[in-house]
Amino acid sequence: MNNKILLSHLRCIQDWPVKGVNFRDVTTLFKSPEALNEITNEMYELYKDKGITKIVGIESRGFVMSSALAVKLNAGVVLCRKPGKLPCETVKEEYRKEYGTDIIEIHKDAINKNDVILLHDDLLATGGTMNAACHLVKRFCPRKIFCNFIIELCSEFPHSRNKFDKDIEITSLLSF
Repeated sequence: MNNKILLSHLRCIQDWPVKGVNFRDVTTLFKSPEALNEITNEMYELYKDKGITKIVGIESRGFVMSSALAVKLNAGVVLCRKPGKLPCETVKEEYRKEYGTDIIEIHKDAINKNDVILLHDDLLATGGTMNAACHLVKRFCPRKIFCNFIIELCSEFPHSRNKFDKDIEITSLLSF
């Protein structure tokens, strides 16, 4: 889609966190009422007819838009967090990263088989965290799963979408 309003508010930081990386900073989108409204409206248009019952926000930037969109869709919000951050019994998913493993968790009672789930995060790069989140959510056996990102780095990571099961519809608002 590459919306001009979003592009005009997106900050790119060259050589951060390491030389050669162009970091796309979504916090500048969140601080702009115009951009925040634009993201919310674009996501709403994508998902208003999908029957979404819960939005799973991926820690931590995924929490922002999952909450804003949930209000418009009349859906609940589920937090997908790093270990030890959720107070009740959780279901965990361990996954490999470039240099080791990581774990994400969701409350055991957060999702049921009648739910239609939208997983949301700010950025699709390698796809590791979101793919793990999809596997975690699938263990709850919801009716359908969708994934959404604000930004997709398809030129740097052209095969990231291939990591996801074919039955998961993936959308992004900005592609680089």
